[in-house]
Amino acid sequence: MSAARFLVSGKVQGVFFRASTREQAIALGLRGHAINLDDGRVEVLAAGDDAAIETLADWLRHGPPSARVERVERTAAADNEASAGFTLG
Repeated sequence: MSAARFLVSGKVQGVFFRASTREQAIALGLRGHAINLDDGRVEVLAAGDDAAIETLADWLRHGPPSARVERVERTAAADNEASAGFTLG
């Protein structure tokens, strides 16, 4: 088990990015959250199986059809930072 924090830049707010990320994460069995940041980015915290996190990381580079992802920054996170389930904020 591991965890990662992603900061996703581009046209990622107001295009169902968070909800689509939640669907992907739940399907992969991940815990965490997707929240809008004041600067226009979306923060995604994902915890769970390493392979599932990698699959989500690949998906985040494109996002849903209406999004336009320009950049994804990834940093390590602590597994205990993620709450149960996958929340939106």
